[in-house]
Amino acid sequence: MKKLIALLLALTMAFALVACGGNGDAGTGGEGGSGDLAGTYKVTIWCPEATVEMTKAQVAAFNSSNTMGITIDATVEPVSEADAATNMIQDVSAGADLFFFAQDQLSRMIQAGAVGKLGTSAAQFARDNNNAASILAAQSGTDLFAYPLTADNGFFMYYDKSVVPDSDVDSLEAIIADCEKANKNFSYELENAWYNAGVFFGTGCHSQWVTDNDGNFISIDDDFNSDKGLIAAKGIYKLVSSPIYVNSSNADFASGSAVVVTGTWNYATIKSQLGDNFGVADLPSFEVDGQSYHLGSYSGCKLLGVKPQSDAKKNAAINQLAQYLTGKDCQLQRAWDPVEGKTPNGQAENGGFGWGPSNKEALQDPIVTNNPALIALNAQNEYAVPQPNIHGSWWDIAKVITTDIKASDGSDAALKAALQKYADSIQAVFEISDEVKNAFTVIGSINGDSWSLDLPMTQDGDIWTSNEAYTMDVGVEFKCRQGMSWDVAYPADNFVVETAGTYKIQLNAATGEVTLIPA
Repeated sequence: MKKLIALLLALTMAFALVACGGNGDAGTGGEGGSGDLAGTYKVTIWCPEATVEMTKAQVAAFNSSNTMGITIDATVEPVSEADAATNMIQDVSAGADLFFFAQDQLSRMIQAGAVGKLGTSAAQFARDNNNAASILAAQSGTDLFAYPLTADNGFFMYYDKSVVPDSDVDSLEAIIADCEKANKNFSYELENAWYNAGVFFGTGCHSQWVTDNDGNFISIDDDFNSDKGLIAAKGIYKLVSSPIYVNSSNADFASGSAVVVTGTWNYATIKSQLGDNFGVADLPSFEVDGQSYHLGSYSGCKLLGVKPQSDAKKNAAINQLAQYLTGKDCQLQRAWDPVEGKTPNGQAENGGFGWGPSNKEALQDPIVTNNPALIALNAQNEYAVPQPNIHGSWWDIAKVITTDIKASDGSDAALKAALQKYADSIQAVFEISDEVKNAFTVIGSINGDSWSLDLPMTQDGDIWTSNEAYTMDVGVEFKCRQGMSWDVAYPADNFVVETAGTYKIQLNAATGEVTLIPA
């Protein structure tokens, strides 16, 4: 069925004319002409809550500007990029026609048939208009499966200028000394794989999961457990062994931090917290054995997915809308500085989100080049690795590297042991049994555990129940996940215990519903 849907999408994309910024010009695909696609189409769009009103306005602009006679009757619903995949794969038929989603969800979207391969004209539109990193994010094997929407899912450094002088921002050692002297914290979520991998990239390491054209993971090429990886481990130890280290990527300046490594999503909050002492820059370098290494990072993207349609004309029409929504003008509207509120015509107006474009022309626009956070992000991107498709189990495996380094004495032997443990764990991913791949477990803050231990569940049809009852206080959080991986996990947001008690945890795998059963 998935192959049939993909084939249908490829065929119907011949209708999809390459339109940029709503100009409606006929492209090279198929029959072309405004009469081919004229009509009204009911479409459901999922996007982050903050962007709902702007998305409605952009759809209205598409309706009034396209010359193909397409009218989109859109229902725009608030669903975050992080939750889109979980909701889509739970019931693709009931899911949105267009949806914003984070790039690390692409593989399971493909496997579930929630997105289909872009046709020739659509893929060419995406490649022509977006930067290389965002194209890689939308790709599995050699095929494209989504449209790039942003290229801003990366991190850099905010700092308090009253504690860290501008002259010190290039040196990790100098920044640590400044923070220790002022008794201020350095917030950097290194006990998180997305952040700690960047230290390894900075010393020349790589980690690349290989997928086939069906989105399946078939191998991994990773050299964190190497001499270069040992240098990275020493760099991590420098910071995590300091008393000022805080494992966080939140806007922590109001709670005692002088440095926070995070992204554009915290820009407005941090600028408000720091005022005249607001500083922002790419990440610093660290030294090991007289050699300097610039801290690296992942660069990532948000993507716009198109659900395969049984109606060929509707499929072509909503791909036209997708190309409009990911075009230069719409990307620039989302890029407006949320603090300064500058629109594309230079007038003051609220409504932007500071999202970094993937569109190559938009990246050169003053709206982007004058935004302090995007300037720092683009500077850091010189040292960033585009985030590819990553196996869902890797996040838990890699985050433990920092946990083990922090608990060590910093000796070469202890650091090498942490890297060997990591290497053994990633190779074990390909040795996991089908029984374990298909089984659900519970993971969370149960029993005081910090999301590091999978608790077993027993299956009865679609119902999975935890083997034991757990005594949980108000505020305990958890998820039920399949295959000890984050590819399939319920509920979309963490389940939060509202009433203290002793419970078994039950999951309906058919619906994704999680409930507590009093013991």
